[in-house]
Amino acid sequence: MATSPQSDPITDLLRRSKTIAVVGLSSNPLRPSHGVSAYMQSHGYHIIPVNPNIEECLGEKAYTSLLDVPEKIDIVDIFRRPEFVEEVVDQAIQLKVPAIWMQEEVIHERAAAKARQAGIFVVMDRCILKEHRDRRR
Repeated sequence: MATSPQSDPITDLLRRSKTIAVVGLSSNPLRPSHGVSAYMQSHGYHIIPVNPNIEECLGEKAYTSLLDVPEKIDIVDIFRRPEFVEEVVDQAIQLKVPAIWMQEEVIHERAAAKARQAGIFVVMDRCILKEHRDRRR
């Protein structure tokens, strides 16, 4: 796939992706995970909540872990504290997910390196909503 001069890897990822599994998605509308996911959903992305403490969110069935999701995932968006990231990355590697997105302040260098070693595109310490919004201009 050729890229245009204005293109960058994040733009390419956002354009080709359709399904985002959001690990740590909260059903509380005041939480950042909820607002970010609602925004992405409103822009045509299929959101899959991954949180063992909820049954559904944003009109979608929630799953206990990534390994329980029965469909293809394009991006795993992580809203968990850094100490929980490596387990999520291990599951994403097992599922051969093409991209992992760690939200702002979610930083785990070892897990990111492990994901990259497995051929997964990694974005770390950036907000998917802000990156999407900035690229729509």
